[in-house]
Amino acid sequence: MRVFPESALIQMEFDKIQLLLTQHCKSEYAKLKAENLRIHTKKDFIELELQQSNEYKLLIHGGQYFPNDHVLNLTKEIKLLGIDGAVLAGDQIMQLRKLADNLQSIFRWFDTERRSSYPALAKVIGHTYYEKAILQTIDEVLDEIGTVKDNASDDLSRIRLNLYKKRNELRRLFDRILQKLTKAGYVADIEESFLNGRRVLALFAEHKRQIKGILHGESDTRKTAFVEPEETIELNNDIFALENEEGREVYRILRELTQTLSVYSPLLKGYHDILGEYDFIRAKAKLAIDINGNYPLLTDKAHVHLVQSCHPLLYLYNKKNSKSTIPVDITLDEKNRILVISGPNAGGKTVTLKTVGLLQLMLQSGLLVPVHPDSEMGIFKQLMIHIGDTQSLEFELSTYSSHLKNMKYFMDNANGKTLFFIDELGSGSDPNLGGAFAEVILEELVKKHPMGIVTTHYLNLKVMANKTPGIINGAMAFDEKNLLPMYKLIIGKPGSSYTFSIAERIGLDPLLVGRAKKLVDDNHFRLDKLLNRTEQDLQNIEAEKKELQQLVTENKRLKKEMEELINKERHEQQVEVLKHQNKISEERIAYLKEMERKLKQILFDWKKAEHQDDKKELIKQMQALLFSQNQKQVNEKVKKKFSSKYEEVAAQITIGQKVLMKKNHQVGEVTEIKGKKAVVRVGLMPITIDLDNLVAVTEKNTNTN
Repeated sequence: MRVFPESALIQMEFDKIQLLLTQHCKSEYAKLKAENLRIHTKKDFIELELQQSNEYKLLIHGGQYFPNDHVLNLTKEIKLLGIDGAVLAGDQIMQLRKLADNLQSIFRWFDTERRSSYPALAKVIGHTYYEKAILQTIDEVLDEIGTVKDNASDDLSRIRLNLYKKRNELRRLFDRILQKLTKAGYVADIEESFLNGRRVLALFAEHKRQIKGILHGESDTRKTAFVEPEETIELNNDIFALENEEGREVYRILRELTQTLSVYSPLLKGYHDILGEYDFIRAKAKLAIDINGNYPLLTDKAHVHLVQSCHPLLYLYNKKNSKSTIPVDITLDEKNRILVISGPNAGGKTVTLKTVGLLQLMLQSGLLVPVHPDSEMGIFKQLMIHIGDTQSLEFELSTYSSHLKNMKYFMDNANGKTLFFIDELGSGSDPNLGGAFAEVILEELVKKHPMGIVTTHYLNLKVMANKTPGIINGAMAFDEKNLLPMYKLIIGKPGSSYTFSIAERIGLDPLLVGRAKKLVDDNHFRLDKLLNRTEQDLQNIEAEKKELQQLVTENKRLKKEMEELINKERHEQQVEVLKHQNKISEERIAYLKEMERKLKQILFDWKKAEHQDDKKELIKQMQALLFSQNQKQVNEKVKKKFSSKYEEVAAQITIGQKVLMKKNHQVGEVTEIKGKKAVVRVGLMPITIDLDNLVAVTEKNTNTN
């Protein structure tokens, strides 16, 4: 991305983000990459880095371990490995082994499932492979602490065996001499020591000439002399020669091992870069967690749609001081490409402007940004900025001259892929002339189709933004009652500067305020007052809207609860109906099974019957069974017909009462009662029946009026 001026990144405080990122890096590779953070303009690069940061953030949030916890800065060792004739020491080779072992752990971590779940992280190792021969080659020569093994060569094995024997022989001989001299009182408290790689006696200085041997030195106090006994000189010489021979053989083995590993130098450098890359991704994920960074939707066009966005440095400052950060929503698109923000000083105009610019720089650097995930951010190829006093002492330019010079660059170079920011457009000159120039500059910028944010106090720019296609007004909300900025951006309306309101509220002499008002053009004053009143009205409407929204939400909740209650009741009723239907079906099935069983029994008895009389008896049983079934069906029909016209009542049976005969479900009227019997007329026929077999009924009301 091209930026203007050269100090744009510093003015946007991008360098502070780089510093925070660097502090999370462990390896030199990652630190160097953070210090020289690239701002990409290609969607593929940006998308990959954002996805990698997001996937690692998910790993951290999920408490999953990723095997890149070792910090290995092996640039020097890998360079030496690639130089012909170089020899690496055992500990240096073991560092390379740790590097290869770490890559082995990473390759094992990325099983099929994890490669599918974390494709962007897996892509880091997608261009390389794991070479197990590196570990095998090293392990054949070095032990776990980097010492060359005895069996690394036949010569080394022989040399070390001879050394072992000679040292044991020397130890036994030396112990005898030491024991003898100790009894004689010649030996100092130290008893023995090593000088120049040879074993010597520590004797009192006054006895040094009484022992045959070589004097190797004295202590600083000259009270102790270090003497190599004559009897051990030859053994010491043998050991010294074997140690030199061992050193030469070890050097030869390490040289051969270095030469063998040198063919893997490019591969090991790739491994080193991979660990550095994962360290860098981890640092980006850590930073994202610190600033509440998220992965917005990325689109390959000039577009800004920030939802609940925060300035990351302001967010960190407020979090440290247990304060909340007020988020801002901003949209710049084809319809509204330039936002003109107005409002009082210290109301948050510049912070809002910097928030958009810094988040765009971070996004195109592959950093997650503190916005709601529903935000949509595009890609820009140029970023231009003019913030604050940019007076140049070197070129002896005034503030306004410097301002105009920058505006000329903006107008000459802006295009559809440019994102620009101008703080206080037209400032530094006569208000009337500066406002006129500012309007002309804005008109020219609109023609070039860039996207950007402009802050201003000029009323003519507020009016222009209201009537010019492609430009939209925005205002920073202000609490006039308490004289406090609300740091909230309101899109669609210009803001008042609250100049006179602030002066009156802080207790400035009303006469002075009145005199100032008279000096201001009436139209100018009326417009600012109108903006002031409009903003307060909008704040009241916003408060009422919020309250109404709460009521609507509560109403929706109650409606949902009522619907759930009704559905539950309806469900319970349906369950009861099904239970009843199932009960009837079960009874019907049981009856049919019983009928089937009886008919099978009759058929079985028929086949066994030998006499005609027995068969006649079976026929009678079958007829009785079928008659009872038919009778039951008739009774059910009669009962159903009765249920549609009559209903039972708890009343005493008297003459004239309609009654139901329990056995045949016929309905009649009682004409006479004789003790425990009653005469019931059904149609024209009287029937005498017991009172216990009668039930009082009444006709149902079928009136539909």
